[in-house]
Amino acid sequence: MAKAQRTYVCQSCGSTTSKWSGKCESCNEWNSIIEEITQAAPKGLGTRKKGRHIEFVHLNSKNAKTIYPRHITNINEFDRVLGGGLVPGSAVLIGGDPGIGKSTLLLQAVCVLAKKEIRCMYVSGEESIDQIRMRAQRLGLADTPVELASATNVRDIVASIEDVKQPVSLLIIDSIQTMFIDSIDSSPGTVTQVRTSAQEIIRTAKTKNIAVIFVGHVTKDGQIAGPRVLEHLVDTVLYFEGDRNHQFRILRAVKNRFGPTDEIGVFEMAAEGLIEVENPSALFLSQRHGDVSGSAVLAALEGSRPILVEVQALIAPSSLATPRRAVLGYDSNRLAMIIAVLETRCGINIGSHDIFLNIAGGIRIHEPAADVAIAAALMSALSGTPIPAETVLFGEIGLAGEIRQVAQSDLRLKEASKLGFKDAIIPSIKNKKTKLAKAITINEITHIQDIADMLIIDNPKP
Repeated sequence: MAKAQRTYVCQSCGSTTSKWSGKCESCNEWNSIIEEITQAAPKGLGTRKKGRHIEFVHLNSKNAKTIYPRHITNINEFDRVLGGGLVPGSAVLIGGDPGIGKSTLLLQAVCVLAKKEIRCMYVSGEESIDQIRMRAQRLGLADTPVELASATNVRDIVASIEDVKQPVSLLIIDSIQTMFIDSIDSSPGTVTQVRTSAQEIIRTAKTKNIAVIFVGHVTKDGQIAGPRVLEHLVDTVLYFEGDRNHQFRILRAVKNRFGPTDEIGVFEMAAEGLIEVENPSALFLSQRHGDVSGSAVLAALEGSRPILVEVQALIAPSSLATPRRAVLGYDSNRLAMIIAVLETRCGINIGSHDIFLNIAGGIRIHEPAADVAIAAALMSALSGTPIPAETVLFGEIGLAGEIRQVAQSDLRLKEASKLGFKDAIIPSIKNKKTKLAKAITINEITHIQDIADMLIIDNPKP
């Protein structure tokens, strides 16, 4: 009998140490190390038992099944992020802040599939069955044949799936941090419990060709709590983003083995649940005032979808030794780089002011194509000169002040033309074969100084 060992595991990064300490040396988190008791495994394979031969098949086998019918939820934004629907036998992990709408979205999706006579099981470790029914009644989904259960023991869940006569097609685990395996001497939510519970459920789901969706808690930094290996175990990782003070929610795919990554779906939170937004560009620009300085329209690209958003900048004189920088929806380090380029390459004194930057609508932009729009909004706020309301901008800024090309310029301009924009400020296009929207006047720029000349900021306001 192998002897049990006491190990100390960090609940933030999963690193293991032989003794307890107040601070994890790997991730520098305080009070994150918890004692866990694990069964010691024998060293090496040994020679007593011989392993069985694994059956290999050819990649080009004619009998191989390469096309699996996906489960379509008819929630177009959800299916879009998944790559066209749920793949049978796949494992999906969805994370987000508390109250952002993860359970609501999954309940809506599972109810749609259940109405198509697809057998679905919803297992909740956080809510009772009556609480789930109350939410379903509020959403108008109380008459759907979804099978509900309130359980946290993985052994019971796996046995319930394996012993049923009618095969299960979809399993929802809400949430994976509440699940536990009774053979492991540690509390639910620890690194060992989360990793082992996910492994057992995924193994059973892939054996039975069941699509499983895990709900994951997130840390204060917005990352999915638990070991990083949890994201490696699953096929798809989705993040539900958004501010609870705004009605918009963004579902973003950061990993997808069956579809594109960085794809997003836009939802609006309403009394009847999450409503998909078919034209997010028009919604994000619906409350824009075009005659205000410091406002610029960015043609962003999220995955394969072009989205037009408003970039808002406000510059005010600072009385502090270190001016303030408040950024919402954008990388603060990238903003610092743009400010440095404006000061060094264009001679614009902007660093001594308080700078406030906001991407309107609660969406977060990650791509460098937003550089030109942000620089234009900053220069417009500094000079007091509004950017024309029917102008859209995009492009990447280099450290020398040059404007670099970005991907899919034609898709961005097509979306802007559809919403009625007349002018576009874009990087100089080297490939003249690229088909651009004919309804938009193209202004190609090669240096950030070109925008400064357009806005006439030689004498900025104090």
